Amino acid sequence: MRSLLTHLFFVVVLAFCMSCHQADKSVPFDLVVYGSTSSGIAAAIQADRMNKSVILISPDSRIGGLTTGGLGQTDIGNKQAIGGISREFYQNIRTYYHKPENWKWQEKSDYKDGGQTRTAENEDAMWTFEPSAALKVYQQMLEEHNIDIRYDQRLDRQTGVKKENGNIISIKMESGEEYLGKMFIDATYEGDLMAAAGVSYTVGRESNDTYGENLNGVQPNDTSRTLTGILSINGEHHNFVDGVDPYVVKGDSASGVLPFIDTSGPGTPGEGDRRVQAYCFRLCLTDHPENRIPFSKPDNYNELNYELLFRNYEAGFNDIPWINSSMPNRKTDTNNKDGFSMDFVGQNYSYPEASYEEREKIKVAHRKYQQGLMWSLAYHPRIPADIRDEVSRWGTCKDEFQREDGWQLQLYIREARRMISELVITQKHCERLKVVDDPVGLAAYGMDSHNTQRYITKEGYVKNEGNVEAPVASPFPISYRSIIPKRSECKNLVVPVCLSASHIAFGSIRMEPVFMVLGQSAATAAIVAINSNVPLQDVDYEVLKEQLIKDKQRLQ
Repeated sequence: MRSLLTHLFFVVVLAFCMSCHQADKSVPFDLVVYGSTSSGIAAAIQADRMNKSVILISPDSRIGGLTTGGLGQTDIGNKQAIGGISREFYQNIRTYYHKPENWKWQEKSDYKDGGQTRTAENEDAMWTFEPSAALKVYQQMLEEHNIDIRYDQRLDRQTGVKKENGNIISIKMESGEEYLGKMFIDATYEGDLMAAAGVSYTVGRESNDTYGENLNGVQPNDTSRTLTGILSINGEHHNFVDGVDPYVVKGDSASGVLPFIDTSGPGTPGEGDRRVQAYCFRLCLTDHPENRIPFSKPDNYNELNYELLFRNYEAGFNDIPWINSSMPNRKTDTNNKDGFSMDFVGQNYSYPEASYEEREKIKVAHRKYQQGLMWSLAYHPRIPADIRDEVSRWGTCKDEFQREDGWQLQLYIREARRMISELVITQKHCERLKVVDDPVGLAAYGMDSHNTQRYITKEGYVKNEGNVEAPVASPFPISYRSIIPKRSECKNLVVPVCLSASHIAFGSIRMEPVFMVLGQSAATAAIVAINSNVPLQDVDYEVLKEQLIKDKQRLQ
């Protein structure tokens, strides 16, 4: 009996000690991570592994960001560039799918992936997955480390950041909850904590002159062929066929332009602007009859919103405007392709700095647009019959996202704010014309931007502008200085997602595996700073590098 009582006593004491941070809100966490994206999850896990107290604050009801929100066709570039916790996640995905019970809608042997995500038999990781699988894997990883997660806690962006002597002391949520910390990480796609902390940032595209680039700024389709061979490809990919009329009444400019065309465009080639590359939902679809929810016509469907789609077909387009990548269990990751597709081009410019309420309106508008697009492709009589027959075989999934319509809540925020720090990663870094000496991770995907606007050419037809698809010179290193603010602005904040990079360089970096890599490195740097009792700007890089290598991060 005495032995049992002794055991129970120690259990109670242990539980008390583990909850001391929750009980005593005057005790700061070693690390406060705001944003439960893939990057934030990696950061929280790393902090626990380095024996520091950490809290993961999620503005949303679901963790994982895009990785659990539909993006299952992992953007890689080079698999060997991915290490640390990021690689562990994809290894855990492979383990998950080695279990027969996780193949409900098809046999494992029937599933075939392809392209850059193809998993070889001897490979230790798997790069394609269902949203629900990614969520389960993340939850398991977080549970193994007893990470304290707070859901649905949005930062008070007006007065919620308390600073003293260049350091964030605490952050307060709209709910009134306040979190004290020694170090902070902004792992959101929007950079809300960074901005609220007074850190410099930019939105949109720099001019080519700003950093000596040639893939940045405005790139009108009718002039891109004169710039470089790469740009000649950019102007034609994800664009309309020639001859699509932009006016409500064909040939009559007085009738007004069709929806979603910017009459002020396209702008001067190479000139900077505030336009943001297009967002979309990465749809998880299925063709399994027992799991499929047919596409439905959304409320307030406006046929005029899809007139450009119909006219593109009438002008000679003859394909389905999607990239329908195969995921396990007869599901997909469905992405944008061609001139009129998943991307809601030009309808997101205000999103990065918008209020929460305005952002929600933008998300709803994107969802309604894509719902109307899918219904049109599946059932509208102006779509060719063979296209309708194929698209109507598909629908959203009953067993994903816990919503009646099977649609996800996570919008693909491809780009929002970007920090301006002492070092800005540019096209020259991507091409290895400049190489940093303080790497905290590698990027390997091509410089990739989706379209930013839809405009009328000099010939009087509609075209998209902003698409970039350019290679990088093998994996290139990302500087530690690009994930920390200027010393004069904040000394205890790390920004691994909205890092310091030009628009075109961010186009390579902005991939989920890299965000996980940088999240882990951000936490490591924060803890090295704590242990050394120095600002982030004074961290000894050799000490940081040693820990990163120890944790299997890949730096070269």
